[in-house]
Amino acid sequence: MERDDLIVNESYALNAKHDEAAGKQIRKKLYAVTVLLTVITIVEVFMGVAFKRNGTFTWEAIKLTFLVLTLVKAAYIVLIFMHLGDERKNLKYVVLLPYALFIMYLIFIGLYEGVSVQEGHNIFG
Repeated sequence: MERDDLIVNESYALNAKHDEAAGKQIRKKLYAVTVLLTVITIVEVFMGVAFKRNGTFTWEAIKLTFLVLTLVKAAYIVLIFMHLGDERKNLKYVVLLPYALFIMYLIFIGLYEGVSVQEGHNIFG
């Protein structure tokens, strides 16, 4: 019985072959990204343990740093492990722009509602 789910077109390679140099370059890139993500995670954990709310840094600066580091990690995961970094610039914008707008909207709502709750405003009447 012949399988009908395989692509039989010869121009599309199901089993891509790479030489050793290309394999080394791919492994080097993956190791670099893994090390970068590990270092960022270690910095985040260290910040969470070391800095308290009444420390030398303002709590807002610490939260902003956490946010930026988390977004950097998310961007690297999407660009490298989900292969979006290899696509054309227009496709990157089509995929990433709605998420960026949604994240900015969530940050705006979180900050606006956080100030309203902190000041004791009742938004329901």
